Amino acid sequence: MNHLYWNDWYAGWGWFLWFGVWFLLISSVGHWGYSYRSSRRYLAEPRKEALDILNERYARGEITREDHSRMKLDIAAK
Repeated sequence: MNHLYWNDWYAGWGWFLWFGVWFLLISSVGHWGYSYRSSRRYLAEPRKEALDILNERYARGEITREDHSRMKLDIAAK
């Protein structure tokens, strides 16, 4: 029997098996990359809200009480 390829794996449906192996390998790497990137969002430091930043500035003495109350009303209006 004369084979066109190296061995019997490629003579019939063996190429389909290798296609499946490569597909699983590539999709596994893609899934790992996607899950790695999406989980990094939740590991990062939480975002501060505008009111939190305003309260910190007031606590450090950067703004006066009147400025704090005026800015707080502006934030609440938005």
